[in-house]
This record gives sequence, structure tokens and C-alpha cells, in this order.
Amino acid sequence: MMGWLLNLIGYKIDIKDPTPASMIKKTIKIAWPSATEAFLISIIGAVDMMMVGRLGESAIAAVGITNQPKFILLSMLFALNVGTTVVISRRRGEKNYQALKDVMRHSLIMSFVISLAFSLIGIIFAKELLLIAGASSDYLATSINYLRVIMIGNFFLGMSMNINAAQRGVGNTFIAMKTNLTANIVNVILNFLLINGIWIFPRLEVLGAGIATTIGNFVMFVIAFRSILDKESLLYQSFKDSFEYSKDIVSSFVKLGKPALTEQIFIRIGFLLYARAVADLGTTAFATHQLVMNVMVISFAIGDGLSTANSALIGQSLGSKRPDVAMGYGKITQRIGLTLAIIFSSLLALNRRSVLSLFTSDQNIIELGGPLIIILAVIILFQIVQVIVVGALRGAGDVKFVATLSLISVSIVRPGLTYLFAYGLGFGLTGAWMSVLVDQMMRFAISQHRFNGATWTKIKV
Repeated sequence: MMGWLLNLIGYKIDIKDPTPASMIKKTIKIAWPSATEAFLISIIGAVDMMMVGRLGESAIAAVGITNQPKFILLSMLFALNVGTTVVISRRRGEKNYQALKDVMRHSLIMSFVISLAFSLIGIIFAKELLLIAGASSDYLATSINYLRVIMIGNFFLGMSMNINAAQRGVGNTFIAMKTNLTANIVNVILNFLLINGIWIFPRLEVLGAGIATTIGNFVMFVIAFRSILDKESLLYQSFKDSFEYSKDIVSSFVKLGKPALTEQIFIRIGFLLYARAVADLGTTAFATHQLVMNVMVISFAIGDGLSTANSALIGQSLGSKRPDVAMGYGKITQRIGLTLAIIFSSLLALNRRSVLSLFTSDQNIIELGGPLIIILAVIILFQIVQVIVVGALRGAGDVKFVATLSLISVSIVRPGLTYLFAYGLGFGLTGAWMSVLVDQMMRFAISQHRFNGATWTKIKV
């Protein structure tokens, strides 16, 4: 398996037009905004958790337990955004510029309806969702208030995500970086003021973190929405124009979105089962788990940022009838990702106690989290590359395979191994993270085999 990883670094790209050098240059040009965006946002999110972490383990658990209900409610939007990015990147490759605007209009209307509906569900059924997630009575009331507040912001988040998905599809990753970074900086500043009660602001602790997140999401929406009002934008929307419903566009979304929605639902169910298994280990174990998960999110952001760029480049290449170039972009991005993974894993393993100390001063959590960081360092080597490969397959429209892989991996393998390792074999929290390692290794091997088979280059969108 490690040999397979290392072989990626030495992969030779046998393409003369465009040249490998120009492909690498274009990959970096497209990837650096999305990779930087994802990485810095995860850092800002980590700073967010550091502020909450100073309130104690119950506060950490209260915020952390809301993640899975929140993402379950965003599942349909994630599915729509997959379809949006794939269709728009293909039309961009075909140079069908009017279709870009039409696809954007349809996607925007659908995201409005979905965002509004699921935000209301989250607000009304906050308690029930958190009980299903395994929230403890120690922090349930705090979690309910926090979830209801961030669900207001989820409406704006959903709309922003949709616009950013479209912008990435046309290769405009800078807009997505700008919107997300600005919103998250606003979030961190307001966190500092509202969590701690600085200056004229009240001390609201966990509730303050929720209000800051919601305001940040609103700022994100304003910036993202303005980007499609620019007449120079490929996705320009003039709301003076009449709307003409297109069955073909909606059919494309449904065709790509159904497998993606299935994937998202099973991913979230799997994550929910996994989080519940960890939550049952106790508040200290769950708080430790949440802190290590925050570190994992930083590593995931590297792969996710590269994956986003890779998906757009592959979609555009296939739209231009160049499957060889699409394959080349996939391998180049994997090589970059693996190099970054090795660097990040090494730094993380060597500085594990220092990293955990940034989040909390609780020595019990630091001691419990140390071995988990070592496991995470190994996970990252497989995780970043497989995230990039899955992004390549998704960008090509191979969404059924991706959905099936997610169903087996996240919904069955990871929860099953978690209960086996954590409870059956008595490894506790360490066992839960061992299950993640096995899951990521399996996902890497299967997705890499699919990518190398190149059947995805023949999919019609």
C-alpha cells in the first residue's frame, strides 16, 4: 500500500499538448485558491474551537455534537452542488456560455427552496436531532440553543455554497476563497467578542459562538451573491430577465444528484453512528475526539481544496474531448497532495502535544489525545490522496461509484469497526480511530483502482 502511494510521486505524464509543465502550472493556478481557502478556513475553525475549548469539556462536546445533525440537513444541498459543479464545468469546456447562466439560475432557485426548508426543520426539531446524535444531558440544553441559532445561518450558508460550487465549476476558485475567508474572519472576531464578553458585548459563551457563525454565514452570502451580479461573470444573473424552466437542466441535476444524495445520506448516517459510538464513551472521551477531529479537518482541507480544483479541471478536459489530459490532471494533483500529506503528517506527529495544548489546558485530554494524533498522522497519508481521487471521479460524473464506495466505507465499515475495536476488543477511543485508519486505507485502494481503470473518462453528462 505504501509502495502504491510512493509510486504516485514518480508517475510520468506522457502528454505533449498541453505539456506536463503547462498542466502543472494550470493545476497550481486553479488549485492554490481553493486549497488555501480550505486550509485557512480549517485553521480559522480550529481557532474557533480553541475559544470554545477554554470554556471546558462540556462546551466542546456541546458544539461538537451539533456537527452531524447540521451536515445531515445540508446533505441535499451537497448533492445539488455536485451536479452544479459537474454540469457547469462541462458546459465551460464546451464553451456554451448561455447554458452556464441558465444552469446557474436553475441551481440557485433549487438551493433557495432546499436551504429554507431544511433550516426550518433544524430549528423546529433541534432537540430530537441532538438526542438521536447521542447528546448527553450534561450539555443538551446548550446544544439545542446553539443548533437553533446556527440553523438560521445555514440558510445563507446553503445559498453561498451553491454559488461557490458554480464558480468553482468555471474555474473561478478565487471568488470562493474570498467569500469563505472573509466570512470566517468575521466569525472569529465576533467569537472573541461574544464568547468572552469583550468591550460592549455580553458574555454569551457557546451561544455567542453560534451567533458569530450565523453572522459570518450572512456575510458569506452577500459576497457570493454579488459575484453573480457582475456583468463580466460567466455566471451573470440579471433578474430582470424572465425565467424559463428547462427540463433538461433539472434532469442533469437529478441524474448526478441522486447518487450524490445517496452518498451524502449514507455518509452522514455513518458519521452519526460513529459519533454516537464515541459519545457513549463519555464526555471527556468525546471532547478529546472533537479536538482531534478539528486537527483532522485541517488535513482534510488540503485534500478537499486540491480535489475541488481537480474536479473542475477534469470536467473541463472531458468537455473538451481530452480524456488523456483529464487523466494527467488527476495524477498531477495526487502527486501534489501526497507531497503535502507527508510534510503535514511529519510535523503533526512530532508536535502532537503542542498541537493539543493549543485547544485545551486539560491534561487528561492532552494525554488521551496524544496516541490519536499518531494514528491521525498515518491516516492523512491515505486520506488526502483518496479525497483527490474521489474528487476526480466525481468531476467526471462517476457519482454512482462514489456513492457506492461511501455507502460501504462510511456507513458500514467504519461504524462496524468502531464498535468492534472500541467496545468488542476494549480499545476505547483509540479503537474508534483505528477504525478510521482501516476505512481510509480501504477507500484509497478501491478509488485508486477505479481511477486507473479510466472507465470514468467515457461517462456522458
